Amino acid sequence: MNINAAPAVLLDVDDTLLDFHKAEAAALSKTLVDMGVEPKAETLSRYSVINAGLWEQLEEGLVTREQVLTSRFEILFNELGLAHSGYEARLLYENYLSIGHYFMPGAPALLEALYGKYRLFIVSNGTASVQDGRIKSAGIARYFEEIFISERVGFNKPSPEFFARCFERIPGFARENTLIVGDSLSSDIRGGINAGIKTCWFNPKGKAAREDIRPDWEISALEELPGLLGEIFP
Repeated sequence: MNINAAPAVLLDVDDTLLDFHKAEAAALSKTLVDMGVEPKAETLSRYSVINAGLWEQLEEGLVTREQVLTSRFEILFNELGLAHSGYEARLLYENYLSIGHYFMPGAPALLEALYGKYRLFIVSNGTASVQDGRIKSAGIARYFEEIFISERVGFNKPSPEFFARCFERIPGFARENTLIVGDSLSSDIRGGINAGIKTCWFNPKGKAAREDIRPDWEISALEELPGLLGEIFP
């Protein structure tokens, strides 16, 4: 089979292939301990809320990546009444986060099932140095024709510019022969819709849908994807 004629599947990394929340909690706990802060459950939870909100602002173009990476810690420390350095915490956190990985259930088997049948690409908004470490630790780079990380692409998901840059680097690219799979409606699915490609929402936690962002398909487990792809691209 000519692999360049095969359908292209764009896969998100965080909470699609690799369990970001588990990795985040471990890295954040170590960072807080190093900063002299007790990693209480409510502190970890509050950080996640602050972080998610800032990444949504990044997707909307309201803040820069640099602002997100440092200000999430500054906001947290300010709320805790601490005068700690957000930048120092950022460096510690990124180092811990880049070491090791946790797979999402079914991810290794999925990649084995898709490899050789589809053209696989990573599309991630994660920090490049962090994603490099996690992808290397997981040993999954070999499955992908190319890895697109927004920090290197120059634009963030869901911007049309991000996808346009990716498509330029995919030989024989065809929109009608491309599907994006990811857990984020605002980033992956909206981005795919804006780019004019097929979309599949990975929703293992059964999150509520959004009226303004409608994926073409939805799955609750990665094991469902090979069968779905067979139906989409018979």
